[in-house]
Amino acid sequence: MNPDDPANTVRRLTALKIEHRDLDVMIARLGIEPGNDELELKRLKKRKLYLKDSIALLESQLIPDLDA
Repeated sequence: MNPDDPANTVRRLTALKIEHRDLDVMIARLGIEPGNDELELKRLKKRKLYLKDSIALLESQLIPDLDA
């Protein structure tokens, strides 16, 4: 498997987007529960932000470089 392969990048991007969406649901659920674990909530939010940055990086890699 070539790490520069666009199909590989798309698969990784899809997996990250799914994890990001799942974290969004978990964070929302933890946010409404009484007596929630604030530390766990912070960890999940940090992971979600990391995933967002990773998704943006992968999406930028899919844009072809054009010589102007």
